[in-house]
Formats: sequence, C-alpha cells, structure tokens
Amino acid sequence: IADGAEPIADMELAGRLNPRKDPVHPGKVATSPMARKMSSSLDLLHLAAQAAEGAGGYLRTSGNLGGSIPAVGRRLASRPAPPPEIWISKGHNDWVTEADRTAEAMIAELLLGGAPGSRLVGEESSPELVREGLVWIVDPLDGTTNFLHGYPQYAVSIAAAVDGVLEAGVVLDVIRECLYGAVRGGGAWLGDTRLHVSEITDPARALLGTGFPFKHLDQMDRYLAQLRRVLPATSGVRRAGAAALDLVDVAAGRFDGFWELMLAPWDIAAGVLLVREAGGMATDLAGHDLGVAHSGVVAGNPDIHRWLLEMVTDERRACPACTERLLPAP
Repeated sequence: IADGAEPIADMELAGRLNPRKDPVHPGKVATSPMARKMSSSLDLLHLAAQAAEGAGGYLRTSGNLGGSIPAVGRRLASRPAPPPEIWISKGHNDWVTEADRTAEAMIAELLLGGAPGSRLVGEESSPELVREGLVWIVDPLDGTTNFLHGYPQYAVSIAAAVDGVLEAGVVLDVIRECLYGAVRGGGAWLGDTRLHVSEITDPARALLGTGFPFKHLDQMDRYLAQLRRVLPATSGVRRAGAAALDLVDVAAGRFDGFWELMLAPWDIAAGVLLVREAGGMATDLAGHDLGVAHSGVVAGNPDIHRWLLEMVTDERRACPACTERLLPAP
C-alpha cells in the first residue's frame, strides 16, 4: 500500500455510510492524508444525502401531493397535482408553492445544524451567491412546473462548495426514489453502482438533453438557432424540465450531452460534479470549467461535449451574458 498507509475499511472511510443506501462507495484504500480528505468530503455528502431524503419524503407525502402513495408505479400514474390556487408567481413562467419553501427550510435546518458556521445559497430563501467557506447550494424542488402539473420529473439538488470549489453533491430523483451522489476525486454513484458517462462519440448516434430559455424569452431566437443546428445532426433531443436530472442522465450515460443557455447555480451545482466524477465534462458556453455561477452549460462525455460546444459557439459569441461566471472555477 502506497506510503505505508494502513488499510481502512470502506465503512470507516465513508463515515459509516451504507453503500446500499448512500450514493458513494469508495472502491480503493487511501493513504492516511487522502483518507482524512475523503472522510471530510463524505461527511458533507452524508449530510447532504440526509437532507435530500428528508425533503424528498416531505414532497412525496405533503398535503399538496394529496397524501402518501405506497407504490412508485402508482405514484407515477396517479399523483394528484397541487391546485392552481396555491401556486405563487415569482416572475414570468416561474412558480413556487409552500412545498418548495417548506422543503428548503427543512434542508437548511439539517445542513446548517450539522455543519455549524456553514452558509446556504437557496433558490427560495437566500439566492445571493456566497464565495468564502463552506457553502451549501440548494434547490429544494428542481422542476417546480413539473411538480405543479403532476409530471413525474423533479428533484432535490444539494451541493457543498468550499471557497467556491465543488466538493460533494447529491441529486434525489423524488418520484423514482433514486439518490445520486458524488465527491470530488471520489467518483459518482447510485447506491453501490459507479456512474460513467456514455462512450458514444458519433453525434449522429447521440441523444441530447436541453432546456428552453423559458424565463429569458429574449434569448429564444438564439436558442432556436442552436437547436436547428444540433437537432438534425443527432439521433434526438429531449427536454424534460429539470436540469439537475438532465445532468444526472449525462452522468449515468442515458444522455450523451446536454446544453442550456442560462441556469442558476442551485440548478446545476450537484449535477456538474456528478458529470465530472462520472468521467464527463461540464463547462460554460465559453468552454471554461464551471464553479458556482449563474451560467450557460454544456455537458457530456468528452467527445460529445467538444462537438456540442462547437455547435453552440457562434450563438455564444452573440450572447456574452450566457458566459457570465460569478465565482472562480475550481
């Protein structure tokens, strides 16, 4: 063993994480310094996973969801949507309910209590970006419009950044009850299954995910120009309305790539780390690595990422706002 380090059991290294329940299961024995670093990152991951599971359980069983539903298949088929009279408009095509706010409050209580001195950047309660120290980047309900309509594609996304560098992240697919997680340098996982981006290199065989600029309709012409270039060159493009899950699909190899003109840090922070740790690339539309920022996103396996970035370059040059990076990349 390198440097004469003593073997450390996986369960000890992971801070007593259960590899069948928690999203990271280290597959190697580390040196002592590495073990201390990994343990710290996994502690953050474990805390984020607990918070995501708690919020996900609430979202499944709150009064807005019409009560708990015992079977995932039945939940997918028949979950009642929240009535329109409880929707709250934050802006054009931007909705929120008390479910979002309650879920974020639950997450904040657990994270800030479990990591004293840390701070939280959350979509509903504290959207101002923070640079220094341990910061949690939280979307309590990514895919709110889907949630409001009973469309089964929404997630809880939580990432931990230290001085602007993404260290750990989880994305919980609420309906399918799948918890994905990653730590910097430790891989991306679903349970005890390690995630890998796809091996497709030919764009003609690629399936891509995307997101519409629904909050920024002034960018629609630019986006449609990109879509007109990308769509005929691929085997298909999908838009499901939850960027955190789109990035999970890239990390898991279900999508070969993904792009969107502008997203908030809470939409993408955990997903970006998942893609990287699954062997992929996630950059802004200028090709710079993403830290914690409001930014356009291009993600994919290395070959499809390179091709997709080239496909959107001309539009990117006409859209400087789409490459704005508010914190330094790691």
